Amino acid sequence: MDSLAGGSGGPVRFDIPDLVDAGDTSSTTPMDTTNTSSTKPCCIIVLGMAGSGKTTFVQRLTSHLHSKGTPPYVVNLDPACREVPYPANIDIRDTVNYKQVMKQYQLGPNGGIVTSLNLFATKFDQVLKLVGSKNNEFVIFDTPGQIEVFTWSASGNIITEALAAQMPTVVVYVMDSVRSTNPVTFMSNMLYACSILYKCKLPFVLAMNKIDVVSHKYALDWMEDFETFQEALAGETSYVSNLAQSMSLALDEFYSSLRAVGVSAMTGEGVEGFVEAVREGREEYNTEYRPEYERLKQEREQADLVKTSQTMKGESSSSGKGKEVNMGLCHSIREEAEIPENIRDGIYLRHPGDEDEEPEEEVDIEQEEESREAESFKNFVQNRSAQTENKIRNQFTSS
Repeated sequence: MDSLAGGSGGPVRFDIPDLVDAGDTSSTTPMDTTNTSSTKPCCIIVLGMAGSGKTTFVQRLTSHLHSKGTPPYVVNLDPACREVPYPANIDIRDTVNYKQVMKQYQLGPNGGIVTSLNLFATKFDQVLKLVGSKNNEFVIFDTPGQIEVFTWSASGNIITEALAAQMPTVVVYVMDSVRSTNPVTFMSNMLYACSILYKCKLPFVLAMNKIDVVSHKYALDWMEDFETFQEALAGETSYVSNLAQSMSLALDEFYSSLRAVGVSAMTGEGVEGFVEAVREGREEYNTEYRPEYERLKQEREQADLVKTSQTMKGESSSSGKGKEVNMGLCHSIREEAEIPENIRDGIYLRHPGDEDEEPEEEVDIEQEEESREAESFKNFVQNRSAQTENKIRNQFTSS
């Protein structure tokens, strides 16, 4: 299969490969949307700061589930990693060439990751068909090392909402318990975790990693007892400590409903407790999040019917606006033209790297310099001639 941003000519075929189950014909069949969410796999989106141990934690979780006889379906969404220590069923690197994206679009590392994710998200419906047709209990998504390129990008939002709209989804925030021993750093991690929770609006699990080095008991004490956290902040004299004290009170409600578990990606300690927390999050999705989504979906369908009836009556014919198309819970676009199905399937992405590069014309620098000098000398002669004529004319008029 041609890579998405490769240098070969011709159109780019953008089909998501299923490396492990390539011979299984069921993976290519359309997903049955009539199935209930309880029969579908639970998606685990693993987020976390760079260096918190996300990829190592995914490897440990995958190994643990394999040992229990319930192997997960693993998807790697990090296009910049050199190797992954786990068997990836779907790997973004098989579709998008990260280095070629940086080269062709003249981007830096983070811009290359964001662009690669955006290109991958354009065909994420193929991933949904593969994932929805599996009988695995869990589907694990390993995100890029830079958390902001997934959490706050359009592609990350599309992937998260697309998964949450069709199957149970749990967001996991991996926190480095070694670096968070400083109370100010701990508060920064908690604020980021809180922002992700309220942005995704999905069941949330906080995984405190590296407890084989530093126990996570201090973090649990700080979340459960405000005075203990105040004592830890007593040694801080900067203005940040005052902000952390105020924010700890504001996050008290966040702490009360937070699932926090300690895990070790190196030793496997606490992984079973983490799996139980994810199962609780799945039940929360089925009992709270799914009914709310269905309610919002029905409201949008009713609103669309009202708009359609108004259009048929000719009430909005003079507005010149197209028909609104629902896209998830909080997105809408305007459909200007309907593309036939047979033509839509034949459309492929084209990129600058797919076209033959034309040889650049050689520039004669010496000739350019000579032409500039000649033009400058010509202007100088014209100015001097004009000045001389003015002097002669003035002399004649004065005499």
